[in-house]
Amino acid sequence: MTTSMAEFAARHVAGRGFGASDEFPHAAWRALAEAGLFRIGLPARFGGDGGGYADIARAEHDLIAHGGCVGFAMSWTGHQLVGRYFIDGFGNEKQKAALLPGLATGKLTLAVAISEPGAGAHPKHLRTTATRDGDSVVIDGEKAYVTNGPLADIFIVLAITAQEDGRKRYSAFLVPRKTAGLEILPMEPFGALRPSPHCRLRLTGCRIPANAMLGPANEAYEAMALPFRDVEDAVGASGTSGICGFVARALAVASRDQAAAGEMAAALALMRQAAQAAALSLDGRGDPDGALMIGVRLEAARLLDRFRDVRANLASAVSQEVDLALADIAFSQTIAQGPRQVRLARLGQDFIAGR
Repeated sequence: MTTSMAEFAARHVAGRGFGASDEFPHAAWRALAEAGLFRIGLPARFGGDGGGYADIARAEHDLIAHGGCVGFAMSWTGHQLVGRYFIDGFGNEKQKAALLPGLATGKLTLAVAISEPGAGAHPKHLRTTATRDGDSVVIDGEKAYVTNGPLADIFIVLAITAQEDGRKRYSAFLVPRKTAGLEILPMEPFGALRPSPHCRLRLTGCRIPANAMLGPANEAYEAMALPFRDVEDAVGASGTSGICGFVARALAVASRDQAAAGEMAAALALMRQAAQAAALSLDGRGDPDGALMIGVRLEAARLLDRFRDVRANLASAVSQEVDLALADIAFSQTIAQGPRQVRLARLGQDFIAGR
């Protein structure tokens, strides 16, 4: 019998207090594997269910809407996107055969290491290098904010491999956790999005085979890292819709205000449709609709204000999960504000120009 993500969330996540702890719930992670839920969105020929980004997005929505924990769902979604986007999208046949079956069963976890301390993910400021040495590549540098890093068996590390006319050129490499010279270092907790684990990496003379490169040489930032932001946002819009739905339902039940409940339900219906359309656009033309992603984000900000009003006027208490969810929605609004403001300005420019 197949377990749906909604059923899994209600049974293994809801009411467990995951969002109040920085300790990752490994038992629930193993339960995802046992339920076959790491197969979602991965290719059937390598053990996946044959679905796409829209299937990952629907499952993320259900995991959050019925479980109430953004951080745990973020780790699951990150796991699926590594397999779908990075490995299936850019791996060669040997890499796909070696990695995708383990990702689909949950026996293998990969994490993406792009950002660096003090630099974020800006290509001008990244400093990690990968130097060719015969049949090997030697990687030196540091990475930060590596989502799922403490769980990872292999890291996808972005590093400088060339410079052209003063411009850094990047390649991506598969670096196993046990590589000599690789240190996994702790990070200060965010205070939000718990229990999703993050870490820093220090790479000192990490020697790996040259054929451990993933994707195109010297083009990994433009071809892989930069478009991934839009993929994350397009799929993540369904997660935003899910957590807003979780909070709205809890507040509606607590307040018994039918007018407020109706208003929130209408907003959520629009959000969910827009979020699903954004994910479907990835499976179609491969280029997500930026207007839909921005619309979901702006509606979430508006709903957050409404949620706070309803919460403040409640005579009765609400669960700790609701307050943690409100904090996660607020924190999520602060992530990657710069790139999203650029996207918003471009959307406005196109609208004014009638495009």
